[in-house]
Amino acid sequence: MDTQQKVKLADLQIEQLTKTKKHAHLTDTEVMMLVDETRMYEGVGRMFILQPKGVIHNQLLEKQRIAEEKIKELEADGNQLCAASTWQILKAASVPQYLQGRRWICLKAGS
Repeated sequence: MDTQQKVKLADLQIEQLTKTKKHAHLTDTEVMMLVDETRMYEGVGRMFILQPKGVIHNQLLEKQRIAEEKIKELEADGNQLCAASTWQILKAASVPQYLQGRRWICLKAGS
């Protein structure tokens, strides 16, 4: 897989994780407004399990935390990919052109 493709894939994964994190945050906000005695169910496969409000809240916080960690990892990987790509192009090409990405600036050989 080409470095530019890897960077684009990382960018798409970051967008998806950002949506997941936002969805979990909005859901948690709504859950916390409910009365503590409200019956809540967690979807597990093709069934639902009755869970206390605190358990649902903790699961949503964990989902947000995991998404944030993965986003940071992907951003770091994207920066490393761009650095490696830039180094290879600088060694191979005399006049590289810049490709302005959505999150990273990488050098691109050719036109």
